[in-house]
Amino acid sequence: MTKKIDFRRRGVLGAAAGVTALALGFAPLSAAAQDWPQKPIRIVVPYAPGQGADILARVIADELGKRVSQPIVVENKAGAGGNIGTAAVARAQPDGYTFLLGTNATNAANEFLYEKMEFNPATDFAPVAMIGLLPMVISTSTDNFPANGIAELIKQAQAKPDTLDVGLPSTTAQVVFSEFVRSAKAPLFAVRYKSSSQSMTDAIGGRVPLVIDTVTATRPQVAGGKLTPLGVTSPSQTDMLPGVKTVSEQGLPGFNIVAWDALFAPKGTPPEIVKAMSGHIQAIVEKPEIRKKMQDIGVEPLSMDDVELTDFVAKEREKWGGIIKEAGIKLG
Repeated sequence: MTKKIDFRRRGVLGAAAGVTALALGFAPLSAAAQDWPQKPIRIVVPYAPGQGADILARVIADELGKRVSQPIVVENKAGAGGNIGTAAVARAQPDGYTFLLGTNATNAANEFLYEKMEFNPATDFAPVAMIGLLPMVISTSTDNFPANGIAELIKQAQAKPDTLDVGLPSTTAQVVFSEFVRSAKAPLFAVRYKSSSQSMTDAIGGRVPLVIDTVTATRPQVAGGKLTPLGVTSPSQTDMLPGVKTVSEQGLPGFNIVAWDALFAPKGTPPEIVKAMSGHIQAIVEKPEIRKKMQDIGVEPLSMDDVELTDFVAKEREKWGGIIKEAGIKLG
């Protein structure tokens, strides 16, 4: 079990350490960071109980509690595409006891989708650690649309412009669709749905020949022989759908649009706590048993520290913002 952080020193050693730290240009440790954590930690999930982000948060929370010897409370604050819970964390005390299970929506896309936001994803949070990626899958109805890959799909779309319907059950699916149509010059027709269950039902029933959704939603239908996956949108193939090539391998080099989950803290959280929590999350994500649990729920484990995540999120905001603006996607 990992011990709690205790940066304190006594007597002359403590004084000497303090002088050395100042000489090297480091700020003295905050009182809050000296013996963290001393009470339960809260992870806010800005989505409803039972959804993928909630299940993932509970997997991480269970293991994190063992490492820090404190209860980890997962609190659901759903609404407005994740904006309600995310805003609550932005306003929380930056004391190291409140964190956000953030996503590509809350921390990259939503600012470009909604007219009004009660938080600024670029300035109101301290990135802590990446947890994992959620590849999207472009699939066809096995019985109703005989295509074996992305190149064939593009060819058929170009031969019959705007006649091939694609089921889109989420904003992420809409963004994937928009970038695919643009980069492949494949004139497909978007059919928007409110849920995966609706789009999957119509795809399996032949009412729409194509669907874009997460690995989580797609995998059972592939296993049952009801859908054929044409390509995954991640930069590399995933063990969660073995043998399925990436879109980028099939004629669209560099195509990379995935959903993701990461941990964030309110801006102003002591950097020592951010670093410590980052280390815990990275260690958890690297555990084989946790990796298996994550893949079972459709999340590809990915370890990044706070510095790497900061750079990643900045690039994701630029990418998602550019696609959303060009496609004219708006939610409110």
